[in-house]
Amino acid sequence: MSPRRARRMDPWDRGGRAAPARPLDGALHGMDRVEEGPDGEWKVRLVSGAGSDKTYRCPGCDQEIRAGLPHIVSWPNWTGGEGERRHWHTACWRKRADRGPGRTRY
Repeated sequence: MSPRRARRMDPWDRGGRAAPARPLDGALHGMDRVEEGPDGEWKVRLVSGAGSDKTYRCPGCDQEIRAGLPHIVSWPNWTGGEGERRHWHTACWRKRADRGPGRTRY
């Protein structure tokens, strides 16, 4: 007899009940949320490592965000703001208000 193994719970498994439809965009890119800060209102999306296949430049530290690395995408929360999307390291996004006067905030 083999020992019992703990089965990881599937967040979409409802114990025999019909599961809700999985969000297609959220499957790879995460869900958008709105954040307010001293620099305005921003839409923010957490990107999983599986959801990124390009290398980006973080405006917070001016270093590369390599493909496959989880990070944040943000853009101004106004109509047409999607064209201003920027990819940030998660820590750089959280510390953006603490940056010195010599660096642009966005």
